Amino acid sequence: MHPLRYGGVLAAVLLTTSACAGAGGSGDAITVLMVNNPQMLDLQKLTAEHFTRTTGIRVDFTVLPENDVRDKIGQDFSGQAGQYDVATISNYETPIYAKNGWLAPLDGYAAQDAGFDQGDVLDPVRRSLTAADGKVYAEPFYGESSFLVYRKDVLDAKGVTLPERPTWHQVADAAAAVDGAQPGMRGICLRGQPGWGQVMAPLTTVVNTFGGTWFTEDWQARVNAPEFVAATKFYVDLVRAHGEAGASQAGFTECLTTMTQGKVAMWYDATVAAGLLEAADSPVRGKLGYAQAPVDRTESSAWLYTWAFGIQKASRKADQAWKFVSWAAGKGYEELAGNTLGWSRIPDGKRTSTYRRPEYLTASGAYAKQVEAAIAGAKPNDPGVQKRPAPGIQFVGIPEFTDLGTRVSRKVSAAIAGSSTVDEALAEGQALAEAVAAKHRSAG
Repeated sequence: MHPLRYGGVLAAVLLTTSACAGAGGSGDAITVLMVNNPQMLDLQKLTAEHFTRTTGIRVDFTVLPENDVRDKIGQDFSGQAGQYDVATISNYETPIYAKNGWLAPLDGYAAQDAGFDQGDVLDPVRRSLTAADGKVYAEPFYGESSFLVYRKDVLDAKGVTLPERPTWHQVADAAAAVDGAQPGMRGICLRGQPGWGQVMAPLTTVVNTFGGTWFTEDWQARVNAPEFVAATKFYVDLVRAHGEAGASQAGFTECLTTMTQGKVAMWYDATVAAGLLEAADSPVRGKLGYAQAPVDRTESSAWLYTWAFGIQKASRKADQAWKFVSWAAGKGYEELAGNTLGWSRIPDGKRTSTYRRPEYLTASGAYAKQVEAAIAGAKPNDPGVQKRPAPGIQFVGIPEFTDLGTRVSRKVSAAIAGSSTVDEALAEGQALAEAVAAKHRSAG
């Protein structure tokens, strides 16, 4: 999201490892299929010593880049093959998988696990992992929203001030004012890389706040509607005029690198970036300001995303799997990660108690309140100016959106690269969206 999020980090890496080779017999092992985001790699490193040693349960991890892991999870869970007991899924997949009967409900486990404290999970995150039957089907490892990060020193030097809740037009004006403020520095970084969870994630939040939507409540496609077109042209024009070099291939990882290296003055993206930008070894640590996601016609435009752990319904080791989920998603793991790796590296954005921890607030004082406010203000069931037929802010919560969003994203990315136009991209996108809408209308 990523949406979500660190999907391209270590994209060339494919790790299949055991958390603790030789610990416990085969009956004491579970299999976990996991995205290769930095916090997950931290978890993998800590599992043998801090989970397996205590429980005797070996964890065999398969760790893959985001696009690959989504495909593999979809294949294994849809067929209920049971090869993997646990997988990292998001608030996009969870309600869909639950409806299809692919996930084990976790309410019973959480209710009997006094140490887990389900009530401490941030309400928007918990609700996003709850299916239509009212049951929770995944537990969050970390949560995120979206916000604007900017170089305070650069904006101050140019006499530019941004409010805590800026409009997109204020952001565009600021980007123009600070473009070239330092040698080689551009005004803003915005994702342009193809993918429903890459360029379409931030762009869809802009569409929402400009008054657009992918579909109306009665399943009419609106991809080439004036509001959708205006938002997309605004986004494309902004990144072409004042955005990073190579924008059509830039995702979260590329923008993170660009911001860290001082090549852009602003960046709109996932709140999870803050801990990396403020890490002890970050060149921009202490130079940054944070604002809520920019808006136009709505009060809020911030997205909501979480990487969470779900247990496959076909797993024959659900009890052992829950012990792992409870440990990885629990308050104790946050404390372990904070004390072991540093509090800026904990998987935050999921628990109320995190934002009351003195150690965390000391390490994250520059951004903690902004992140908490962004997550609390996210409105997945009401993200725009009109009612929607499915939940989701930076995505539409239907199975077809992975293909639809990805195909449209390629056209938008081409417009950013200058090899197509927004009008051409969205005309093709409208035809694709109409086919999806017709399917849902016929289903009643």
